[in-house]
Amino acid sequence: MHTSALAFQTLKYAGVVYLFYVAYATWRDRSAFTIDGNPSTNTATGLVVKAFLLNILNPKLTIFFLAFLPQFIQLGTTKPLFQLLLLSATFMVMTFVIFVAYGFLAHAFRKAVIESPRVQTWFRRGFAAAFACLGAELALTEK
Repeated sequence: MHTSALAFQTLKYAGVVYLFYVAYATWRDRSAFTIDGNPSTNTATGLVVKAFLLNILNPKLTIFFLAFLPQFIQLGTTKPLFQLLLLSATFMVMTFVIFVAYGFLAHAFRKAVIESPRVQTWFRRGFAAAFACLGAELALTEK
């Protein structure tokens, strides 16, 4: 792509055409949003275990704890590990409370969005406008 300006421009305008096509298809789509009516087979314990493993194995979280939190440990303390664990636990409790609030809000808005054709129409228009804007932005960029 770096050596051929024609290949780059061809790929770029193919992307523009595709984004405009997706915008048009999204704008014209009249089908309703659907929810899979099958109940989930996951138990609450299974979800908690999956969430725990996901967070423990996430390297970004480890980097955050090891790079950001140590600056808040008091110098000369006899138990720096205890302070680090206390700060980590505080962070995790605050994150848990926020995610529970997100979950309750998502549950409250889910029914209103799924059952409202008017809301669905405005969501589709917003998505279509976003795709069209991305296509226009791509068409107008030089590099």
